[in-house]
Amino acid sequence: MQVTTVSEPAEVAHVTRYVEDGRPQPAPADASVADGLRFAEAAPGRMTMSLYPRPSAQDVRELAQAWQLHPLLVEDLLHAGQRPKLERYGDVLFLVVRSAWYVDEAEDVVLAEFHLLVRPGAVAVLCQDGRWIDGEPATGLDEESDRFVGRGGTLLSDEHLLRLGPEAVVYRLLDAVVDGYAPVLQGLAVDKEQIERQVFSGDAAVAERIYRLSQEVIDMQHATASLTEVLEALRAGFAKYTIATELQTYLQDVSDHLRRADARVAELREALGQILEVNSTLVAQRQNEDMKKISGWAAILFAPTLIAAVYGMNFDVMPELHWAFGYPLAVALMIAFAAILYWVFKRSRWM
Repeated sequence: MQVTTVSEPAEVAHVTRYVEDGRPQPAPADASVADGLRFAEAAPGRMTMSLYPRPSAQDVRELAQAWQLHPLLVEDLLHAGQRPKLERYGDVLFLVVRSAWYVDEAEDVVLAEFHLLVRPGAVAVLCQDGRWIDGEPATGLDEESDRFVGRGGTLLSDEHLLRLGPEAVVYRLLDAVVDGYAPVLQGLAVDKEQIERQVFSGDAAVAERIYRLSQEVIDMQHATASLTEVLEALRAGFAKYTIATELQTYLQDVSDHLRRADARVAELREALGQILEVNSTLVAQRQNEDMKKISGWAAILFAPTLIAAVYGMNFDVMPELHWAFGYPLAVALMIAFAAILYWVFKRSRWM
């Protein structure tokens, strides 16, 4: 997803969609949540969908009153920052999912948190992050799914799927979320390859980049692993809640895609750990080479210094003090010792 300008509008009204027998129906502009429930309960085959791109406390209170939500569930809706999970409160199913998209310029993975509420004849989607891009809702999904979440576009054209009820909306959103992981993992894989080349080029700044990318991978692993548990919980309730066989097949396909994404995340994390170890080894080797050079030059300088120190003690009775060749001999010894040591260290590849 191309990201250009991020803004946060002060207020965004929620969107309501009515569906009857799989076909979208016009909803009144001022339709409330309670109105949507009355529409759905008036006849079989009806459903209402509500989207909250940036839910306020008032939106949550209105939804809680109309749906008669449990106080603990209302508290969860008012406080974001939760890992993916699935809970049931009576006839209301509550899901937390995290979508992701990759910002190439910053080499950053941005996660968006969604709360899904499902009950007979109704579904509500709350985007708890409220991020917008270029004036449009930034859900972290692909372009097609953005149209579905923001305006009810692609899903509302699928009458066959809509006839399966609110659970179909849950499936479609989960499918869009999981499909959105693929470009994120591709971006992380490209960064990993760049880091590998950077490691062997000897760039000293690569360690920080490895740690930052590792954190992004860990965040992705938390999202995929937790969502895997959510899908397993959904599958466990197929028989109890009489989920349509077709939806079970769809959800199994989503689960397969998620399993591959989770495996890919694990591979990236393991690869980054290995890269960090290689980088540490190369840094230690370079430091060892530097220490060898420093030690070699220190030894070379020590020999002339020792000779100069001996003849600088200023005793009256010392050999060669009054000898005409004493000074040239001392200088020659200094040069000879330095040359011999340099040859020895060079031969040992210390220099």
